[in-house]
Formats: sequence, structure tokens, C-alpha cells
Amino acid sequence: MRAYARHYGEDEELWGLAGLLHDFDYERHPTLDLHPQAGEPFLRERGVPEAVIYAIQAHAEHPGLPRLSAMDRALFAVDELCGFIGAVILVRPSRTIHDVTVDSVRKKMKDKAFARAVRREDITEGAASLGRPLDDHVALVLESQRAIAHLIDPPRRP
Repeated sequence: MRAYARHYGEDEELWGLAGLLHDFDYERHPTLDLHPQAGEPFLRERGVPEAVIYAIQAHAEHPGLPRLSAMDRALFAVDELCGFIGAVILVRPSRTIHDVTVDSVRKKMKDKAFARAVRREDITEGAASLGRPLDDHVALVLESQRAIAHLIDPPRRP
């Protein structure tokens, strides 16, 4: 989210907060009838900015909220892709994002048995909603995750 905030000349802290909080309630409310709607009062009570709350609510399809701002569209666009890239990392022999390429992500997207729960349509629609070619979108997300690889790479196998 911070990379897209930079790309659009927006507030990286605000966009980063949206990315950080968007699934905060998922473990407690993992069903569509509650997530992310049930978390909204909690966020509001704690003074989370309304733009962030709205982006979190709009990142899911089922609440039916239009994605009005660039932050809303970016959160939707990166959500499934980040999870998918995490799955790609786990099957790489090195288990590091530094060995994941746009081509390797695209190849795994074609494999319907791989990370079956990830909606490929959300990834492609997310890129389109930002007006970006899919390869450029994947590249930007990979680049941003490489910058924080020390935080997201899983432990290496012995």
C-alpha cells in the first residue's frame, strides 16, 4: 500500500495503515456475513480515519461499496495479490521473495490447483481498476515486498 501511495503522491502512513488493518478482524470474523463489517465500530471507536475505514469496508466485494478513491482501489488490488505472492514464495526452493519474478507469479496464476482459494479475477480486476497492466501491477508489488523481505520471508528450511 505504501508503494502505491508513493506512486500516486499520497500519504504513505495513511495508506500503510489501511493495508495493515484491512484484515485485523478476520481471525475473529472469518465469514462473509461478518468480515470486514463487524470490525467497523471497533475502528471508529479507536479514531481510525474515515478514509481508512471506508477502504477496509470496500476492499471486500460482498458489502457492495463502490471503490471511490485510489486508496480504495489499491487496497482491493493488492489484497489477493500479496497473499498469492506469499504462496509463491513458499514453494520456491529458496523460500525468498528475491527469487520470485513476474513470470513466476503469472505462471502460478494459470495453475488453478495452486493456491486454489485465491481469486485470480480479483488480481486481474484490481490491476485494471488502477489502470495498470497486470505485469506492471505484479512488478510494483514484488518490488515493494522485496524492500521488506526481512519482515515477510518465511524461515528457511534446514
